[in-house]
Amino acid sequence: TNAVLFQGNRIGTYYLPKGKDLKNAGVIYDRNYSSFAELQPETIDWDVVFNGVSWLHFSAICPAVNQNVADVCLEALKAASAKNIFISLDLNYRAKLWKYGKYPSEIMPELAQYCDLIMGNIWAANQMLGTDLDEDVQETGTKENYLNHAQKTSEAIINAYPKCKYVANTFRFGDPGIEYYTTLFTNGKLEVSQEYRAARIVDKVGSGDCFMAGLIYGLYKKIPVKEALAFATAAAYSKLFIESDATTMSADEVLKTIKYE
Repeated sequence: TNAVLFQGNRIGTYYLPKGKDLKNAGVIYDRNYSSFAELQPETIDWDVVFNGVSWLHFSAICPAVNQNVADVCLEALKAASAKNIFISLDLNYRAKLWKYGKYPSEIMPELAQYCDLIMGNIWAANQMLGTDLDEDVQETGTKENYLNHAQKTSEAIINAYPKCKYVANTFRFGDPGIEYYTTLFTNGKLEVSQEYRAARIVDKVGSGDCFMAGLIYGLYKKIPVKEALAFATAAAYSKLFIESDATTMSADEVLKTIKYE
């Protein structure tokens, strides 16, 4: 914790009805006057923070808090990029957090240009990065159509942000059950995970974070792309059967749950 900046009087919190996810209308965010929300630009020594660091991950929830925090995010990305630190971004879209007069599409593209890995879904990419979204994609609703759109969205992101080497998309449908699969685009090829299905799940919240964590783990360990995607997908799917917002599974336990053709 020697690189942690301690300041302010409280941490931010959120309140969520059990079994719902963070995109749900029932979630209540309590971020005002938190230590994170009160961050100011030019107050963090990034040389100290990034000493010995090889990977920086951040979420689109961070710049959603206010303009100052968005500016701090940009500072961090510039400093990390200058040190050749691998940077990953999760395009979490939370409408209730973008309340300071800016649309995500006004903030996120500048941040995304520093990223090596961008993860989200075709809808979040449209809202935050301005990629095209077919009007009939939801109505058509076929897996083939979603995968074709994932290919187009991934190519658009790679073309718009030359530093980006990987684009990941997740697809999660169903209530109360689940249909779950993911994609990872790199080197001009779209890898597609196995599809997981279940009649019922326990808790939606945290599955996206678990996928991102699994993908970071796989790529950091230099596991082949297809295997890294399989690991991340299995980790995220397994999280759907664990209460609360974090997995309790070890990497070895996740490996045992991977579904193969």
